[in-house]
Amino acid sequence: MLLLKSIFHVTTFSCIAIGNLRLFSFTTATNGFSSTNPFTIIKSQKHILFHYLKNRTLDQARVFFDQIPSPHVSLYTIMLHAYAHNHRLREAIHLFRQIPFKDVVSWNSMIKGCLHCGDIITARKLFDEMPHRTVVSWTTLVDGLLRLGVVEEAEALFWAMDPVDRDVAAWNAMIHGYCGNGRVDDALRLFRLMPSKDVISWSCMISGLDHNGESEQALVVFRDMVASGVCPSSVGLVCGLSAAAKILAFHVGIQIHCSAFKLGDWRFDEFVSASLVTFYSCCKQMEAACWVFGEAVCKNVVVWTALLTGCGFNDKHLEALEVFREMMRIGVIPNESSFTSALNSCCGLEDLERGKVIHAEVVKMGLESGGYVGGSLVVMYSKCGYVSEAVSVFKGINEKSVVSWNTVIVGCAQHGCGMWVLALFNQMLRQRVDPDGITLTGLLSACSRSGMLQKARCIFRYFGQERSVTLTVEHYASMVDVLGRSGELEEAEALVMSMPMKANSMVWLALLSACTKHSNLAVAERAANRIFEMEPDCSAAYVLMSNLFASSSRWAEVALIRKKMKRNGVVKQPGSSWLTLKGQKHKFLSADRSHPLTEKIYQKLEWLGMKLKESGYVPDQQFALHDVETEQKEEILSYHSERLAIAFGLLSTVEGSTITVMKNLRVCGDCHTAIKLMANIVHREIVVRDSSRFHHFKNGICSCGDYW
Repeated sequence: MLLLKSIFHVTTFSCIAIGNLRLFSFTTATNGFSSTNPFTIIKSQKHILFHYLKNRTLDQARVFFDQIPSPHVSLYTIMLHAYAHNHRLREAIHLFRQIPFKDVVSWNSMIKGCLHCGDIITARKLFDEMPHRTVVSWTTLVDGLLRLGVVEEAEALFWAMDPVDRDVAAWNAMIHGYCGNGRVDDALRLFRLMPSKDVISWSCMISGLDHNGESEQALVVFRDMVASGVCPSSVGLVCGLSAAAKILAFHVGIQIHCSAFKLGDWRFDEFVSASLVTFYSCCKQMEAACWVFGEAVCKNVVVWTALLTGCGFNDKHLEALEVFREMMRIGVIPNESSFTSALNSCCGLEDLERGKVIHAEVVKMGLESGGYVGGSLVVMYSKCGYVSEAVSVFKGINEKSVVSWNTVIVGCAQHGCGMWVLALFNQMLRQRVDPDGITLTGLLSACSRSGMLQKARCIFRYFGQERSVTLTVEHYASMVDVLGRSGELEEAEALVMSMPMKANSMVWLALLSACTKHSNLAVAERAANRIFEMEPDCSAAYVLMSNLFASSSRWAEVALIRKKMKRNGVVKQPGSSWLTLKGQKHKFLSADRSHPLTEKIYQKLEWLGMKLKESGYVPDQQFALHDVETEQKEEILSYHSERLAIAFGLLSTVEGSTITVMKNLRVCGDCHTAIKLMANIVHREIVVRDSSRFHHFKNGICSCGDYW
């Protein structure tokens, strides 16, 4: 109390200390009487109030405010804003009613606070009660209504304004609101009606078009702005570069870069520099992007993140992680986008160790619970073969959006964790998060990889009746895959024929793949013919038909297919497997002898082969799809790329640790049987991600339950 009294009743120069805050007030004396400068007192009170709001709690700030005799209206306004910002609208309104002499700023602040809290009715009521409205009052209400999506009421208010008072800021607010609600045509119409436009008007229109997928039109408006003699601001340059990046308008982007150079030194503007880096990165001009980055004088986190993201976008993941490391080294604190881009590059390299290091930095900064970074961590762990860690991270995300749920559902589906996926979907529905098309794809994928045919039928039927989700050709392909893997080939073919849209090659390939699994030549030939009608050079269809004939020892048909492939220039993708150790990828082809450790790898394979025979393993020669002798078939199977990768992993990793191998094609049945036994022999978990799913081999069994 003594401190407060000294503020309001000082008669000499005094210094008041509150915490680390030091405030000064001055007094003057006239004819023996002392009087305090009122403007200085109000300024001091504002400083203290802001100090409480910034460094302490809102309730503590209110205690201080209540001790001020006859607070100035500006102090009331500060408190109103604070209450509204913290969504304590009832207390804000109660305090507002206590203001003895309300000025237009306090009215506007209260209206804005109501709109911030979503209370349109109270905002409109206060607006109607205002004794005197300014253009700011009108614009505040119009802008707030547009932000809440009440476009028609905002339109009515805008046109109800006195034309004299309808300044350029009001027009800009309306254009911005139209664009924010996806009504680009209305925004363009209003833009053309504007009696006068400032640079904000142009920038707002360009940005609105770009954000609504009209990037080409945005560049037309940018060109018109320059032609009309308006010098683009840094915001306008950023919007123009963003539009050019999205549609890869390289030459237009270079012209905008030249404009930035002519208008001033762009190197000092972080956002223009970042936009230029992004533009050149999107246009696959990484040398130019790096040059811009090097020329930029002010490199904040936005500029660093632009280069980091650009490297990842151009599949330069090692360079991206080096950028991230350098960024951390010099003390630039990463933001959520920085971490997301770095984690995406870890996914691109399948480098779990680096991903874990970045995860540790995320935890230090307290960003793990955010949906943006949390989702990237879920993807990273899922793609690197650690689904349990992915689910654990997901559980720690505070606000789970549909994107968060889809990320973990798709991740679990890739690992064949069908029951986990269904449990997550039930939780999603209980939390009233509306599923979308990606959710359905993840659910059907999980059912397909887990053999849950009846569940898939129920889910497909449920979403078919759900009006919020439209079934696409991808969904039908997923359902065909479920039916086909379960052996219901006739039902799968009937579903394809009854689709409301024309089936593409992806749908027929799903059916053809199932036919190969179940050796149904009749349906396979019909599916293959449909594929060749649409894509005569579809290598996947040729390979599947060749494998189907080879598994039945119909070598004449195999020879015909291979001859046709050669004549048409169709090349089969060679099978390859790889694993990443200490940031380096080690890749193997079938019977590969190019690796520096080849001799040791083959010695390890011979030892494994001996142990496999002791365990009762007999090679399944139907998976050696070549017309050769039995001994050669066994040798071909023994040196498949995934086996070479596993042997290398056993040589290069700590005993007892998990080995994670990636493969570009589906693992064959014989290798699947062999790897189950290998995992048991070496007492390790072996994770193999093929083109279909993740397989977790441990203690002689696979997580897929021999269903893939």
